[in-house]
Order: sequence, then C-alpha cells, then structure tokens
Amino acid sequence: MTPPAYCTNVHPAEDLPGVLAQLDRYAVHVREDLGVDTLALGLWLAEPVAHGLAKDETARHGLAAELRARGLTVSTLNAFPYGGFHQEVVKHSVYLPPWTDPRRLAYTADCAVVLADLLPDSASYGSISTLPLAWREPWTGIDDERARGALDAFARFLRAEATRNGRPIMLAVEPEPGCVLDTVADAVEWMAGRVDHDHIGVCLDTCHLAVSFADPAEAVATIHRAGLSVVKVQASAALEVAEPGTEEGRRAIAAFAEPRYLHQVRENDPAGVLAADDLPDALEELPAKHPWRVHFHVPLHEAPPAPLTSTTGVLLAATEALRATVETMPHFEVETYTWTVLPGSRHSDDGLAKGIAAELRWAMEHLGEGVSA
Repeated sequence: MTPPAYCTNVHPAEDLPGVLAQLDRYAVHVREDLGVDTLALGLWLAEPVAHGLAKDETARHGLAAELRARGLTVSTLNAFPYGGFHQEVVKHSVYLPPWTDPRRLAYTADCAVVLADLLPDSASYGSISTLPLAWREPWTGIDDERARGALDAFARFLRAEATRNGRPIMLAVEPEPGCVLDTVADAVEWMAGRVDHDHIGVCLDTCHLAVSFADPAEAVATIHRAGLSVVKVQASAALEVAEPGTEEGRRAIAAFAEPRYLHQVRENDPAGVLAADDLPDALEELPAKHPWRVHFHVPLHEAPPAPLTSTTGVLLAATEALRATVETMPHFEVETYTWTVLPGSRHSDDGLAKGIAAELRWAMEHLGEGVSA
C-alpha cells in the first residue's frame, strides 16, 4: 500500500538548499523506514523559494530531478504559511498575508507554476492548500469583495495553466477555527456559487473539523451538496479533554500551552459551542464544564497522556464518508507540524524521522486503500 504524503512544513528550511538538506535529513530516512520505493510529500515552499523557482524553469526541473533521485514525489503543496513558520512566535502571523493582499495571490500563483513541473506522471491533478481568506478580524464587506476578486483571478490563472500543462491544479481552501471561514459550513456558504468549482474546492483538515465539533459525515455531505469538492484532506488529530474543569484535566491540557503556534479551543456546551482563541485564554476564560477540543496537531499513532485523548475517530469517520461519496479519493497529507513543540518532544533527527514514519504507517493501516497523494 502507498502511504499518504507527509507535510514538510514541520521542517524550518526557507531557501532551496535548506529544503534539499531537510529532505536528506528526514524524508529519505522516513521512506527507508517505511520500506517503500517512493514517498509522497506535501511540500511547503516559503515565499522566497516558490518565487525563485517560478522564475527559473531550469531550477524547477532541477528540483524535480532531485526529488526523483531521492525516491520522493510531490502532487500537493501546502501554501498556507507564507514564511517564518518556525519563528519563536508565529501565532496570528500565519494568516498573513490574507487573500485581500496581492502578495497572497502572487505567492499561490508561484506555487502553481512550481507544482506543474513537479507532478509525477501518475498524478491526475495537483493541489494547493491555502488559508481560509484571513483571520476573522478585521474583516469588512470590502475585504470580502477583494478576496472574491483574488480567487476569481487565481481561477483564471489556473485555467490558463491547465491549458498549457495538460493537467489541472486545484486550490483547496482550508477552514480553520477563528478565521473568516471558521468551519466547513462557513466555507461552503461563502464558496458555493461564488468560486470556480472546477478549480477551487475545500481542504478538509480533520483536526480543524474535530475542533468545531461538526459531524464528519455531514460535513462531507454539505460540501458535495453544494457542488464543491474535497480537493485535499489533511489527515490530522486534535487534543480532547472530557473534563477540563478537573485538576487532572486542567494540568494535562495546560502542558500543551506553548508560545509558538495558536491553539484555538472549543467547548461543547449544549447551548452552543464556546470559543477561545488560544489555549492560555481558554484556561482563563472558558467555564470548563463540558468537553474541550484543542487545535494542537498531535501524532496520529500515539495516544496523548491520560486523561487526554485525540480525535483520530473524526479522521476515520471523514475518510469513510468520503469513500462512500466520491469515486476517486482526494489527496491525503499527514500534517503534524507540531512535533518540536510537543511536551517532552524528541528533537533528534532520528526521533523525528521515526515519528513521521510511524504516523504514516498508522495512516496506511487505518485509512485503507486509495488514500495517498
């Protein structure tokens, strides 16, 4: 069985030599650990790397050759982070620039140009995941129209690229808690009838889906009823604590409060889901009377310390719903970018490579045939 892709945004390289060095340092060892001839990557290229490659066809062909030489393939790019994804503090800056800023359109277009020259012969399409327009504040009606105009312009660009290259590349918009498109329902409402459905669809991040407490099967059905497609799945799991108000629950979840990334929290109150924008805020503000889910991508194959659990069940349910709905499964990408900020994380090269391989092995065993990239 072919493993799904793993997302390289877990690695901090932001220049081309650094990208290649990280592939040698980790990806090759992951492939060897899995015992497969070819390993798929969900490649992350920071803006300077993507721009340089987009302007240099020789460099793009050179990167494709370097990938082949290492037994690596790329059918999908993660273009959510623009750059600086491994700074000491990232938090809200990961949503910059938004889709109202011309730099976001230019960066994503550069990624499409690069991906067209990286696609393996076996790929029927390429996919690029992107942010859900912007963080929710500030956001005005004018911003809304600007974002729609930018996505229309990008769809026109993708149509022209497909004519030139013979295979389509699709944009996958990724709903995330706290953003303009907070949930799958928000994304469907905004996108349905508003974007080019042939070139723009949804990236279903199953950690984000779990945090929203949405039903996975209904989320998949909602997307397809609207005439949209799931272009890409980010196979990921959130943290859950059933009793966040107990001393044990509070202590366990507090261990995951760290300064680099934003960890949105939702409490499943019967009267309506309650929200906090980050884990430290939740610990201070939420009543903690009902279960919490936390936007902290945790390894798929490892249970977090009790009394915490992970939401791999949401990933499994979403995968089964897709299998029952579509003829061909979308791209799957395991995206656990938080390895180095996990409590007691293993920072060694060998530990990270083995951890990524273990996640992919879990995905191969639990997600079934047809789940790859």
